[in-house]
Amino acid sequence: MDNSPNLQQAVPATSSMGGRLSRSYPSSHSISSTVSPGTSTPNPWSANDWIRGTPDTSPPSSGVGSPELQAKRLSEDSSVSSVEESIDSRSGPAAKNLLVNVVDLNEQRVGAWNSAHLPIHEEGLLKVVRVGRDGTRDAMVSLPGVSRPIELKARQPNLMFSTKVVDAIAEADIIFICVNTPTKMQGLGAGSMADVSAVESATRTVAKHAKEGAIVVEKSTVPCGTARMIQDILRHHRPDTSFEVLSNPEFLAEGTAVENLMHPDRILIGSARTLAGFQAAAILKDVYAAWVPTARIVTVNTFSSELAKLVANTMLAQRISSINAVSAMCEEIGLGADVDDVSLAIGKDLRLGPKFLQAGVGFGGSCFEKDILNLAYLARELHLDVVAEYWLAVLKINEDQRQRFARNVVRELNGSLRGKKIAVLGFAFKDGTNDTRNSIAVHIIKDLASEMPREIAVFDPGCAAADILDEIQRLGLNAGQMERIKICSSWRECVQEASAACILTQWKQFRGRQLGNPGATAGNTAKPDRAGLATHALDTCLSERGIMDLEKLSRQAVSTPSDDPLGRLNPLVPCLEECSSCSLSQSQMQDQETVDWVEVAGMMQEPRWVFDGRNVVNHVELQGLGFRVRGIGKGFHS
Repeated sequence: MDNSPNLQQAVPATSSMGGRLSRSYPSSHSISSTVSPGTSTPNPWSANDWIRGTPDTSPPSSGVGSPELQAKRLSEDSSVSSVEESIDSRSGPAAKNLLVNVVDLNEQRVGAWNSAHLPIHEEGLLKVVRVGRDGTRDAMVSLPGVSRPIELKARQPNLMFSTKVVDAIAEADIIFICVNTPTKMQGLGAGSMADVSAVESATRTVAKHAKEGAIVVEKSTVPCGTARMIQDILRHHRPDTSFEVLSNPEFLAEGTAVENLMHPDRILIGSARTLAGFQAAAILKDVYAAWVPTARIVTVNTFSSELAKLVANTMLAQRISSINAVSAMCEEIGLGADVDDVSLAIGKDLRLGPKFLQAGVGFGGSCFEKDILNLAYLARELHLDVVAEYWLAVLKINEDQRQRFARNVVRELNGSLRGKKIAVLGFAFKDGTNDTRNSIAVHIIKDLASEMPREIAVFDPGCAAADILDEIQRLGLNAGQMERIKICSSWRECVQEASAACILTQWKQFRGRQLGNPGATAGNTAKPDRAGLATHALDTCLSERGIMDLEKLSRQAVSTPSDDPLGRLNPLVPCLEECSSCSLSQSQMQDQETVDWVEVAGMMQEPRWVFDGRNVVNHVELQGLGFRVRGIGKGFHS
């Protein structure tokens, strides 16, 4: 996930969000982030700068004064204190003695965060936001086998969303900069280099209004050297004030962001290799240590942290392209090779592991491509052209994978799509999210539209029609092509009289109501310890993470599902009758049911092709229903 605000306080990824943890009572933490609009400016670093300042060093403190004096000021202010004094080590990311202010200049977006209609979809996110934003009520919970009811104390709200950027910055002890860093489309480095103008603008705002001693954290995915740029801006505007700049990239995956938040693989903190830098990193580490084992909190220098984020995304994308390259070979061998078998075999090697070895139609989204281009640009600036070409090859394979998919659709339909309807099942770049940015589907739709079919029908159970159309229109299709594209509100409408169905997102609904799930993998089946949790709850105050486990137990004990099984959430503020988001939500929820492929077989036209771009359906069973099926990396199809 990219450009995320302070997600440990339940703030999801947006291009213009920030969070502030503010003091709610003495000896607690205060953190803030902000966004300000800015204009594009040249990047402040170059290859020569990198040669002169190697990654072994980090930006100096932006102001005068010894590290000891800075630490003394922080202590005297009582605005940042040690974890033992201020944070319950069992509290988790929803620690109630942290006051978080998320500020943004976009009133509409802030309004969405203050409503029942969050601007992004993530499983479990609304619950986490409601706990922090709205607070909770006293509750008594009874569980089978537990001697007496478990008492849950009410908590006050500590997560605020507003447009009061200046106020939040002025009061904050830790300021997260969480703004968009898109690829530049004009000027130097166009098409490759990251545009950090929003970071510059936000930093100028911070410099003007932050209190002395505040810690500034770059959360956005940024080019290497951005921390130095931030320090330069702070020093220019406040030459007599001391600030420390940290790098703290996030590694959440869209679709599983809340789970990643609660159980992160690692937390990365980059700081200056000075006493003041180490002290600032220790303060931020204390915040995370409330729920993350300290062994998983890694501290490095700022350049290493910035580079690690780019390399992590690039190597994940590289792994996808590698298995997709193997899938192309499987399809052409003609001997029945199956890429899923190959993935299973090599994934058993402990040096490789099974993750990111699922072949598909390619990767999309707002992160991977942008970060690969950024890393390749950096390599070129360092005169490492062979290295740059190596990373760019990851994108070339990804592009070829989706183009081959579109070519196969046309080829199997006798080389022409004229007069035929094509159904596209799935538009989000991955399941579990409503993010349509740079999705694989949009590129395949563009390629198919060039064949001038009678209609391209698109259905996605998680995306709004307006978002889908907006993303398609960005590709610059002509009016004749656009009028052939129809956004559907149900899978039935989408597949009706279609000659082919293309599965492009791995939504579980598409696997089939009565069919097997060959591509499914076992999820996290770990269950909370009923006896241990209940005993702990009776003896002490449960943390927010403990309460989440208690909710799981409560759901197991009742037959009727509920969003609030413990009855502790405060009611949502009712929307106005004319609320457009309510209408949109109702229309999106029209068809969340699993696809019935038996029914689909009777609705589609011959030859009833299914092009499974994610290998999610049972090909043999679909063939038994009369479909012709072509998957990814299958050396056989019919």
